[in-house]
Amino acid sequence: MKQTILGANGTIGAVLARELSTYTKDIRLVSRNPKKVNETDELFPADLSDPKEVEKAIAGSAIVYLLVGFEYKFSVWQEKWPRLMRATLDACIKHKAKLVFFDNVYMYALEAIPHMTENSPIDPPSKKGAVRKEIADMLMADVKAGKLEALIARSADFYGPNNANSIMVEMVYKNLKKGKKPQWMLNANLKHSFTYTPDAAKATALLGNTADAYNQVWHLPTDPNSLTGAEIVTMFNKEMKTNKKPMVVPMWMLRILGLFIPIMKEFPEMMYQYDRAYFFDSSKFDQRFEFRTTTYKDGIKETIEKTSN
Repeated sequence: MKQTILGANGTIGAVLARELSTYTKDIRLVSRNPKKVNETDELFPADLSDPKEVEKAIAGSAIVYLLVGFEYKFSVWQEKWPRLMRATLDACIKHKAKLVFFDNVYMYALEAIPHMTENSPIDPPSKKGAVRKEIADMLMADVKAGKLEALIARSADFYGPNNANSIMVEMVYKNLKKGKKPQWMLNANLKHSFTYTPDAAKATALLGNTADAYNQVWHLPTDPNSLTGAEIVTMFNKEMKTNKKPMVVPMWMLRILGLFIPIMKEFPEMMYQYDRAYFFDSSKFDQRFEFRTTTYKDGIKETIEKTSN
């Protein structure tokens, strides 16, 4: 049973490929320049901005995992995400493949952020969130129409070894490693959930290979004992034998940085996730599956030990 990862070179892709080897040896890795994770992996170079190549990449697959990560820029998302989702859905329908879409929480309403569940209100407060809502709606519309079997696996913000997209890794670990002060966005005294990337990958593989998990939304397993930014920094300090307090980055500084660093222009609209508590509830998954979710203490320790310097 061929299982295909679209976006195999991303943060989750390589870890997911390892986890899928528990279920099948027939794994296809699709990206511009895919690299083997398991000995038996099939490498399938493709430009996923081309619907014809998406269709070829999906042909012959039983399960497809959509993990593509586009440049973190609204104009890119607005142009590329709906087109890729439409091409993926059409190809899955044509080839009778199940679809697992790895999603984030950007489509949830402001009032949902302090306690997000799969049933939280959908009302994205950002332009990027509007794109995520659009593509999730496309998927669920085809599911409700009975055209295909699909599920959405949602994750909180990431952390984990070698995760270049993680605030924990980029602003805390790497700064402490360089002898600098760790940084945190807006307010270090608010609790903020993070999903451990190895857990996210393992759970995504499990969901994809569970027949009754389809046609619904799942929050991926996340330690319910969420921590504040200051508490996270304390844990890193303890493990790294350092003693530096976090430097809080205010909104005005983000806006100034955006004048000089293009990607920083994309951050201010997302800062509503850091000016209030942010709790990601994965109890639906926890109640359905026997799964050992990594604690923040263990996850931070493993992140430090396994991150390449």
